[in-house]
Amino acid sequence: MRDQEPAAGHPGRRLSTKETAELLGVKPETVYAYVSRGQLGSRREPGGRGSTFDAEQVQALARRNRRESEGSSGGGDLSVRTRLTLIEKDRFSFRGVDAVELAERHSFEEVAEWLWTGRLSPGITFTAPAAAVTAARRAAGALPEHAGPTDRLRVAAVAAAAADPLRFDLSPDAVLGTARGLVPTLVAALPPFPRSHRDTGPMAHRLWARLSGREADEASLHALDTALGLLVDHDLAVSTLAVRLAASARAHPYAAVSAGLGVIEGPLHGAASGLAHRLLLDVLDQGTAAPVIADELRAGRRIPGLGHRLYPGEDPRARALFALLKDVPGAGPALAAARDIVATTARHTPLHANVDLALAVLTASSGMAATAGETIFAVARTAGWIAHAMEEYGERPLRIRPSGHYVGPKPPLPLPE
Repeated sequence: MRDQEPAAGHPGRRLSTKETAELLGVKPETVYAYVSRGQLGSRREPGGRGSTFDAEQVQALARRNRRESEGSSGGGDLSVRTRLTLIEKDRFSFRGVDAVELAERHSFEEVAEWLWTGRLSPGITFTAPAAAVTAARRAAGALPEHAGPTDRLRVAAVAAAAADPLRFDLSPDAVLGTARGLVPTLVAALPPFPRSHRDTGPMAHRLWARLSGREADEASLHALDTALGLLVDHDLAVSTLAVRLAASARAHPYAAVSAGLGVIEGPLHGAASGLAHRLLLDVLDQGTAAPVIADELRAGRRIPGLGHRLYPGEDPRARALFALLKDVPGAGPALAAARDIVATTARHTPLHANVDLALAVLTASSGMAATAGETIFAVARTAGWIAHAMEEYGERPLRIRPSGHYVGPKPPLPLPE
């Protein structure tokens, strides 16, 4: 500890990178990884040569890391049994099958069916119930013009639920029927571009007509379809945990999906691809990543599209998408910009591109809005959420009940005046 500085717990105390790493028990490189993931904030002091960190925030992260490593007891199950997704050694699988190979070789609908049933159904398509589509479009159409796609999806899910009198039937066959109808209903609730109104055929084709005003080529459609398949599930992401909590309380599938949709708008989850999209456009506009990265860091913002807590190496979803994007007409400049972002940032922080950056290349090079990546994520993950809900319906109700760690004043206190 340096002389004449307040103690670590004193308000306003700033720690150096070295002190922060020692307190967290990690390498300095890992400290910057925490920054990139939004788990720590950093500030470069005037005249200083390195970043500094708020001591209280560092100590809170250290306590959280200790609790996660030591586990917690009592109050219910904190581990969730699942047969769906396994992530290990920079690879992930769906029901034991390599997820990347599955998404590359099969349509999004086929991947979803595999996740739901453990059976492959070649050529399967999903059909939205007419009553659900009418209700969803009416509800979504009543939103203000500035409402985003995720707003429309949330409202559409609620409206579709109200139109389904059988929504409370939680038997496996009933939930499977709901799943096959809800995914296309959500897509149908999104406004299409004037040139196209496709509500039949593969889901990737229907979704493209609502994300881009350009005619789709086969390479672009294959990239979008593969992205949907890759994003179907990713173990217990925060939105998936919300879905399982809802399903544990026996909320119907529409309500469980609504719980997931309520979580994904955070910049550290479903909305991350939109931040990467805007970053990518800035780099394309400037012609180089260096000034853009400098501006982000100067503003104290994390660099989106880099690093993933579950993958020390490269995100396999990003690797698969980047390979496909090489064949997409017009994607060359965005791919080069993405490589420039990674190379520029890697001078100090050894982070790889994640799926958000790859998704941003697809959306930016296809003339889509910055919100398109979040829409793709939400539509894909809806299938995974329902798979987790189906699993949870087979478990003991309300089994996921962690205990709070109370840190407030010790009772009894006198009643307030």
